Amino acid sequence: MPWLPRRILSLFIVSSSSLSYVGSTRPAFVAALTHPSYDLSRASSPSLNTACSAAATMVPDAKADETSPLPRWDLSRFGFEHPHHEAIDKHLDETATLALAFKAKYEGKLDELSLLSAIEEYEEISSRKTLVSSYLHLSYDTSLDDDSLKKRKGALSQRQSEIYGDFLEWFSLDVAQLDDAVLANKYETTEPGLVKYKAFIDELRRQKPHNLSKEVERALTVRSPYVGTRPLVSFFDKELSLMRFKLDVDGDEVNMEVLLSKMQSSNDAEFRAKCLKTLNDGLAGSISRTAALSLSAVAGGWLIENRERKYESLRSRRNLDNNCPDAVVNSLLDGVREAGVPLCKRFYSLKKGILQKTQGLEKLRWSDRNAPIDIGGVSNDKISWERAVELVEKGYSKFSPTMSEMFMKMVNEKRIDVPATNGKKGGAYCAGVVPGVGPFQLLNFDGTKQDVATLAHESGHGCHDILAYKQGYLQYHPPLTLAETASIFGEMIVFRDLIAESSTKEEELTLLMSKIDDVVNSVVRQCSFDRFEELLHSARENGDLSADELDQYWMKALREYYGEEGDAGGDSPFDSYEDTSHLWSYVPHFHHVPFYVYSYAFADLVVGTLYNNFLTNKDGFEGRLLDLLSAGGTKDFADALSPFGLDPTNPTFWKDAINAHLGGLVNEAEKIAKELGYIE
Repeated sequence: MPWLPRRILSLFIVSSSSLSYVGSTRPAFVAALTHPSYDLSRASSPSLNTACSAAATMVPDAKADETSPLPRWDLSRFGFEHPHHEAIDKHLDETATLALAFKAKYEGKLDELSLLSAIEEYEEISSRKTLVSSYLHLSYDTSLDDDSLKKRKGALSQRQSEIYGDFLEWFSLDVAQLDDAVLANKYETTEPGLVKYKAFIDELRRQKPHNLSKEVERALTVRSPYVGTRPLVSFFDKELSLMRFKLDVDGDEVNMEVLLSKMQSSNDAEFRAKCLKTLNDGLAGSISRTAALSLSAVAGGWLIENRERKYESLRSRRNLDNNCPDAVVNSLLDGVREAGVPLCKRFYSLKKGILQKTQGLEKLRWSDRNAPIDIGGVSNDKISWERAVELVEKGYSKFSPTMSEMFMKMVNEKRIDVPATNGKKGGAYCAGVVPGVGPFQLLNFDGTKQDVATLAHESGHGCHDILAYKQGYLQYHPPLTLAETASIFGEMIVFRDLIAESSTKEEELTLLMSKIDDVVNSVVRQCSFDRFEELLHSARENGDLSADELDQYWMKALREYYGEEGDAGGDSPFDSYEDTSHLWSYVPHFHHVPFYVYSYAFADLVVGTLYNNFLTNKDGFEGRLLDLLSAGGTKDFADALSPFGLDPTNPTFWKDAINAHLGGLVNEAEKIAKELGYIE
C-alpha cells in the first residue's frame, strides 16, 4: 500500500481517530487525529506525562462510576443498533459490491472516462467504509474490557483491509500516473467541475515518485493486519496498557495514568521522586525490551521504505504527507533549539526558585518538571460540567459567535462522552468521522481547570470539522500543520478568561506557570522527542536496537534540550536526571507515527502567533479564521495563513514565534514572581 495522503488514510483504518498501522511497515497518519491530540489522540497537552493517553489504556481507577449523571455520547446517528448488529455486515457487503463494480468500471480507463465521476464514486465508497470503522472504534473506546467487541472490531478491520487492497488500492496509483496533458485537458475542457477535487488530486500526484507497483502495494495492504510491524506494535500497546505499579509494598496497584497523575499533582517533592522511580523501575525489563523490539521493527521498516520509495531524508515521508517542505520543518527544529531551549531553561530556573521558597525544594529533579505551583489563593474546588460548558461557550463567543453556537450544538446533540468510567480509553480526542455524522468527542472529565482546557481544545477540533465538511469526505481533513488551529486557539482564549477571573496575583501566577508547562511540553519537549527518533532511526541501519542503546539515545536528546545536570557542573536548571533513562518506552507516538511529534510544536507556535494577531487586529478576524477552517484540506499552510500576514516559510518566523509566544508568557510570569518576592 502506498504511503497514502492524510485525506484517504481513514478510508481503511479502524478509525480516523485511532493511531493504528495500515501497512506492514508504515503507520497511518490521519489529520483528523490529534493529538499527543492522541493528539496523540488529539490530546490537549502532549507532555510526556500525558503522552501515554494515545495508547489504548483503560481507566480502571475511574473517578466516576457507571451511574454518573455526566453526559454520554449518542451514537445512534451511525444507523446501527449495536456493534454486533447484522446491519453492519450487510453495510460492508454492499460496500464491497460497490467497490468491485468501481474497479471493473474505471481501472485502467481514467484517461478516457470521467475522472470526476470516478472520484465521486470513490468518495461515496470510502465514506461508507469509514462509517463502519468509526462506529466500531468509538464503541470500543468506551468498552475496552469487552473482549468480544475487540474481536469484532479486529475482524472487521481485516475485512476492510481486504476490500481496500482488492478493489480500491489501484485508484490512487492510477490517478498519480495520469499524463499531465490528459489531466490538464480534463480541467480546462472536458471536466471543468473536476477543479473541486484539485487538492485531492494534487496530493495523490505528489506521491507518484514514491509509489511502488500495484502488486506490491496490494500485498502490503492485504497482509498488514497479520504481519509486519502492526501485530508487534499492537502487542506492545496491550502490554503497556496492562502495566500496574505499586508505590508501597502494602499499597494498591495503580495504572500508569494514575501514577503520573499522582506525581504531577503532588506538592511533596519526595513523593514525586518516589513516583518517578516507581515508573522508571517498572518500565525497565520486559516492557522496555518489548518497546525496543517494536521500535527496532518500526525503524527498520521506515529505513527500507525510505530507500524503496526514494525519500530524501528521515522526515521527508511525514513532511510530504503534510505538504510541508523539509526546509520549513528543519527551520522549525532549528528555531526551537536556538530560541526555545534558552527560554526553557529560564522557565525551569523560575520554577525552581518558586518551588524552593514554597515547598522547601533542595534540588530540582526531573520528577519536579510538572510539579504544581502551590502559592495560595488558588481554589481547588471542582468545576461542574455545566460551569465548564459555560466557560467554553463564553470564551468561544469572544472570537467567534459562530463557533460558540457550534460548540453548544455539539453539547446539546450529545456528541461528547464526558465522564471517566471503568473500561474507557484514557485521555481525550475528537473524531471527525464523516460529514453528516460526526464529530464526536471523548473526554475523561473530572472537574479540573485542565479538563476545562481539554473541552475547549477538543471542541475546537469539532468546530473545525463541521466548518470543513462542505469540502466533502476526501478533502475536509486539514493538513497536520493546520489541524490544531481551532483547538489550541480555543484553549488559549479560555486560558486567558481564567486569568482574567483570577482574584489574586498568586492565582494568576499559578495559572501562568501551568500554561507555560504545557507550552514547553508542546514545543521543546516534543522537539526533543523528534531528536530521539532521529538518533534511533539513524542507528537502525547498523542493526537491531537494544533497550540499552535506546536508553542512551534518550538521555542524549534530553541533555541536548535541557542541558547537562547541575550536579555534574552543567547549565541545566535540573540538578539531576535520575530515574529517567527508560521513559522513552511508554511514548506511543514513536511506534505508531514516526516523526509526527514536531507537529505539536508547529501547531502551538502558529496558534500563538495567530492569537497575537487576534489581539492586535480583531476587525475581520472571525471571518479570516472561519475561512481558514472552512478550507479543510484544500489549502496548504502557507496559503491558509497568508491572510493573517503570517509566513512560516520565512526562516525567521519560528524564532520570532517562540520569542513572542513562549517568551511573552515567561516574561509575564517572571514579572509577577518578582512582584510577589519569589525571585530577585
